Amino acid sequence: MTNTTISSNALLELYAGIRGDLERVEFQLSELGRSDNPLIGEINAYLFAQGGKRLRPALLTLCARLYGNGGSEIVFWAALVEIIHTASLVHDDIIDKTELRRGRETVHARWGANITVLLGDHLYIHAITQALRTRRPEIIEALAEASEAMIEGELLEYAVSGEADLSEERYFEILKKKTASLFAASCRIGSRLGGADAAAAGRLAEFGINLGLAFQIIDDLLDFTGRLEDIGKPILTDLREGRITLPLIYALRRLEGTVRADLLSWIESRKRDPETIRKIHSLVLSSGAVPEALAKAEEFAARAKSILFEIPPSPSAQSLARLADFILERSV
Repeated sequence: MTNTTISSNALLELYAGIRGDLERVEFQLSELGRSDNPLIGEINAYLFAQGGKRLRPALLTLCARLYGNGGSEIVFWAALVEIIHTASLVHDDIIDKTELRRGRETVHARWGANITVLLGDHLYIHAITQALRTRRPEIIEALAEASEAMIEGELLEYAVSGEADLSEERYFEILKKKTASLFAASCRIGSRLGGADAAAAGRLAEFGINLGLAFQIIDDLLDFTGRLEDIGKPILTDLREGRITLPLIYALRRLEGTVRADLLSWIESRKRDPETIRKIHSLVLSSGAVPEALAKAEEFAARAKSILFEIPPSPSAQSLARLADFILERSV
């Protein structure tokens, strides 16, 4: 069974109870993406038609359902969270010079870097502008703080690009800001919309942090073990772009002598010819770094699920737990 099959079947089951909400989120995204500027409208339509897992809107919706309903606000805020996520992907693709995402041309590849930078900026500002109109300061603050953290994470990742001696601690700092912060904000916002108090919302934000860390580790693993048809982009993309991820960190820690020196030299040389890439890939796979990194992802997923033990059993709580399992299944 491929990753694509696992993902499709698992998500259909996982989202069964909130399918109506997520369909309304798609409509809201379409509405929020409209613009009097034809170019903005065209690119937004292209972006949001690509679909995706919609993990962050699902997290927000499920966390709201844990404590109540949240009414029509759920759909609105879930759409804003997805717009912020999309803005981050647009900027990522420019920085990384990525040509494909989800099996389609990126905005960068289709419209060029200049337009794409401005479009990503517009998406961020548009989401915050829409949020400000709600006059919900606590929720606006959570969204704004996550946006700031994501950009800080991207800047930090770019600053350490190609550093073969990147520490595990710095790697997780990048992941927490760049990926996990929006997972956490989705959980916090959803729970507050549903009626949770600040303490409960904080615990669910911790759930989101751990889930986001597990998610990104699996993404980094798939760069070594995935297939184009499953992950929507060529494998070893991170490696070619000089991104140092957990499998590389663990491989360097496991290897010794001339073998380690060779791997270090290949990384530091920034050579990205097919033969060098093949050698790095082979060494990482043979080092045992992939199972070790997978175990780390499993650890974070287990931490996330343990937080749910504090919440009374419910279909939404079960779906959140299954979401942690789904994230790990992507590595199969």
